[in-house]
Amino acid sequence: VKTAHSYIGVPYKWGGNSKGGIDCSGLTQAVYNLNGLSIPRNSRAQYDKGKTVSKKDLQEGDLVFFATAVGRRISHVGIYIGNSQFIHAPSKGKKVSIAKLSDSYWTKVYVGSKSYL
Repeated sequence: VKTAHSYIGVPYKWGGNSKGGIDCSGLTQAVYNLNGLSIPRNSRAQYDKGKTVSKKDLQEGDLVFFATAVGRRISHVGIYIGNSQFIHAPSKGKKVSIAKLSDSYWTKVYVGSKSYL
């Protein structure tokens, strides 16, 4: 979580994976790599490979997944930081920031959570 916080304010860049610009799955992969854990590069693969965790059992550092495009296909991921909040790289023109799982939008598009810890 501390590593994820260090990315707040980094601009979104599709395909990016550094503090010069980063996308959602690049953020999760970079943060995990900096903490000695190897995870897949894209959000769908991260969802497929992680261990399922219920929303009520989320722990800091778990990944939260969303279907932000049409359908229920995984298209977005963030890092849970506790207190119903997660850090993510939202979209083009925005910067890495904190959002609330309880916000109506995120509740609507939430698909599930996974742990690699």
